[in-house]
Amino acid sequence: MQATDIRNPDYFHKVVDCQWACPAHTPVPEYIRLIAAGRHSDAYMVNWRSNVFPGILGRTCDRPCEPACRRGRVEERQAERPEPVAICRLKRVAADLKDDIRHRLPRPPQRPDAPRVACIGGGPASLTVARDLAAIGYRVTVFDEGHRAGGMIRTQIPRFRLPEEVIDEETGYILGLGVDFRAGQRIDSMKALLAEGFDAVFVGCGAPRGRDLDIPGRSEAAAKIRVGIEWLASVSFGHTTSVGKRVLVLGGGNTAMDCCRTARRLGGEDVKVVVRSGFDEMKASPWEKEDAMHEGIPILNWLVPKAFLHESGKLTGMVFEKVRAEYDERGRRKLVPSGEPDVHLECDEVLVAVGQENAFPWIERDIGIEFDDWGMPKLDPVTLRSTLPQVFFGGDAALGPKNIIWAVAHGHEAAVSIDRMLNGEPVEDRPLPAVETMSQKMGIHEWSYDNDVSLEARHRVPWRDVNQALRDIRVEVELGFDAKTAIREAQRCLNCDVQTVFSAPQCIECDACVDICPMDCITFTADGDEAGLRQRLRAPASNLEQALYVQDGLKTGRVMVKDEDVCLHCGLCAERCPTGAWDMQKTLISMTHAGPACRPPQRKAA
Repeated sequence: MQATDIRNPDYFHKVVDCQWACPAHTPVPEYIRLIAAGRHSDAYMVNWRSNVFPGILGRTCDRPCEPACRRGRVEERQAERPEPVAICRLKRVAADLKDDIRHRLPRPPQRPDAPRVACIGGGPASLTVARDLAAIGYRVTVFDEGHRAGGMIRTQIPRFRLPEEVIDEETGYILGLGVDFRAGQRIDSMKALLAEGFDAVFVGCGAPRGRDLDIPGRSEAAAKIRVGIEWLASVSFGHTTSVGKRVLVLGGGNTAMDCCRTARRLGGEDVKVVVRSGFDEMKASPWEKEDAMHEGIPILNWLVPKAFLHESGKLTGMVFEKVRAEYDERGRRKLVPSGEPDVHLECDEVLVAVGQENAFPWIERDIGIEFDDWGMPKLDPVTLRSTLPQVFFGGDAALGPKNIIWAVAHGHEAAVSIDRMLNGEPVEDRPLPAVETMSQKMGIHEWSYDNDVSLEARHRVPWRDVNQALRDIRVEVELGFDAKTAIREAQRCLNCDVQTVFSAPQCIECDACVDICPMDCITFTADGDEAGLRQRLRAPASNLEQALYVQDGLKTGRVMVKDEDVCLHCGLCAERCPTGAWDMQKTLISMTHAGPACRPPQRKAA
């Protein structure tokens, strides 16, 4: 195999599994160490640069970082229930325990002649674009039909999960950068907006339309059948304050979980979630399902809606067909009738949360923006540029409904595209991240960080008493970690950004590192192709998604191979090495955002 080139920015980036999995590439181990040191404001600012909404995401993120967490993998054989580090809830700790950070926010340069950028929608994607561009002096205007910024963050996430003051605080940081927020101003014509002379337009209006169910009885019983996201918005604004005693929630995503938990707080005594798939196939996050069941809400699976039942225009119940899954030779699933009798469920109200759709009736079809057969804009998936060069899309409006952290990632990429376009640079040329590597050596065998591997199990976030929580829709359910528990949870992090770096010329091949490695992930062996090499290691490296760290140049002609998949980053190899061939080096990977760093340096005349 070729020796690993650790100068490639993606190599160590991929080794930091949590940061690699995060769409916004937040440097997770860095802020977790800062929390462990009690530096909550510093940890918050590390988050703020990457994910923009640390307090919001610390409560609501879909947590793609946690399934990727190395801690869960290395515990698989040692723990009854391997658990990743509570990355998301530690993010909330940084937000909850920080000091006033307003003086640490950017001070935008005064550029009266700076290009003008319009952002349509006041949700997370648009606000990220506004944050990135306003901070470097662009004149940014955000249009939103709501009266306060936040978009779906404010309208679709219940207050018992996300308090209003957290939304106000973090959207306020962005608007405070000089962003012109046009509250209550709906955009009804893209053609009219373009005529106002904006240099670039970003569309971040989300997926505002919930899917409905066109089955028998829908029109007759319409008064008590509501589309989930519209109903949540009505609750959020105080227009809806009660619900029927018996409520059915149709759908298996996070919106359905929010609907059922909200219904319990508005007076629903018998609330059920009905899903057409199996429990494990539901789109809702595992913790969202757990939270719903913790509040006494059953989830009924493998039921497909057939009809709404009604008497004299009054909803009385629903009929469902019992189904099961069949898979063809290519693994594709099809739901087929199970042959069991139909299931009848009584109800007073139904909330339909079976998906969301995009709607762009306000974008004229003769201005150069092309749409596909599903009504979605045709975009470059990297630059997010539409077929009209100065118009970009992001968030749910770009690639369909996902979650907040994906909307933030889209906002960063679109801001880079807009910045490069308005500076005459090709938008398709994407800048590489900045990577800093520094040794953590304080003495011969001492490190500047705690490299002890904590044996503690994942700590549980305390909850408010369920009876108290169900009495008030605005009482936050999760209480968050206190400072002491946060430190103990932070110590479970394996410091995956502190890398074991090997120098072959210094190695005497004594195998001391091999002997002391607790995971058997270091092997000195004859070179060969990757498939064969993976099988000849002390512990076969079966996870093909994680690379092998290979270094040649040893005196015996062998190669050093380390399996990055299960390495604990404990530093024992570096402590044991008598020649210093192993070093522990921290890699700080910083994604390039809009600004001078995303553009080539300008040459000046001598």
